Amino acid sequence: MLFTQEEESRIMAAIQEMERSTSGEIRLFVEDFCDRDHPVERAAEVFQLFGMFNTKQRNGVLIYLAEKSRMFAIWGDSGIHERVGFQFWDAEKQLLRSYLQKEEACEGLCQVIAQIGARLTQYFPANPDDNENELSDEIIYG
Repeated sequence: MLFTQEEESRIMAAIQEMERSTSGEIRLFVEDFCDRDHPVERAAEVFQLFGMFNTKQRNGVLIYLAEKSRMFAIWGDSGIHERVGFQFWDAEKQLLRSYLQKEEACEGLCQVIAQIGARLTQYFPANPDDNENELSDEIIYG
């Protein structure tokens, strides 16, 4: 397993903290091997498989990690992607890559979750009367 129980708790707490201020949703999917040439293809597939496109404002984000393949991707739904563009996702990938190279996956994920959350909050602030948690905050292991 990639994360200790404490690290899993930190990551889920980062997701929950972020989701309090936005209607956006973040999920983390972890598996051993990526069976695609490009991890973004697998991230898009997982995004569809788990119905992450079903958020009201199309503002779900998937962080995909293939531990033993040493691959990862970040996939944002159309609502968030059309607002932030490729440059934002590239910056987030570079940040996460720097932490993964230092074998500090948990810290890197928490940083990226916070930054994506800040951008989601900017474009999709939480409605205090209706901020439904549309997607589970649990880490998905494939």
